[in-house]
Amino acid sequence: MGGLAAGFALTALLYASVGFGGGSTYNALLVLAGTDYRLLPAIALVCNLIVVTGGTIRFARARQVPWKPLWPILLLSAPCAWAGGRLPVDKPLFVALLGSALLLAGLLMLFQREPQAGQGAHQRLAWLGVPIGMGVGFFSGIVGIGGGIFLAPVLHLLRWASARQIAASASVFILVNSLAGLAGQLMKADAAATPAAIVGYWPLFVAVLIGGQIGSLAGVKLLPQKVIRIGTALLILYVAGQLLWQRFGG
Repeated sequence: MGGLAAGFALTALLYASVGFGGGSTYNALLVLAGTDYRLLPAIALVCNLIVVTGGTIRFARARQVPWKPLWPILLLSAPCAWAGGRLPVDKPLFVALLGSALLLAGLLMLFQREPQAGQGAHQRLAWLGVPIGMGVGFFSGIVGIGGGIFLAPVLHLLRWASARQIAASASVFILVNSLAGLAGQLMKADAAATPAAIVGYWPLFVAVLIGGQIGSLAGVKLLPQKVIRIGTALLILYVAGQLLWQRFGG
């Protein structure tokens, strides 16, 4: 558990420094550690909630959250995340979906366009955020991630808002969809992820709390944002390769 907790702390530090929760990599680390796959999404979603709550509060206090265009995305993506969380999947499919999600996320992060400081919304394309958010929410609920790592690059491509507003929106999106996805996971008919089983992994929750605070408060000051993003993307791609090899290479 000690080594796993260290991996979780590092993941939280890296993801928090770029405004995400880290759910996809928490899941991957748990798979590689041999944890019961039925518990994975719930544990990862709890970790997500711990990491992004502080960032969401800070963005809201700074009035960086564009609530008006964000509300439709949240209202429609949350039920989709809940539905995805209730959907039962077997282990081979879960590992394949998770590995594919990590591969896509890593590539999106690695090749993400650097937004201009004053970039504003492209109104003709802004509406696309709603159906994209719904799809991301549903998939996120299935595999136990918040989905911000998929949503943010797409919003940048759509020029949906400024860079800081997109980071704030991704943080709120992760928080809301992690709550909805966790509710769905706990309501599964054959749920192995009971509250008692989840609490048994409390060292991981402490680890992400510490790592997330360090990442959000000091990570950006220690290294340039671009360096942290590329390093995180490479880590995600490595873990994705490990999972996909475990599923298809053996």
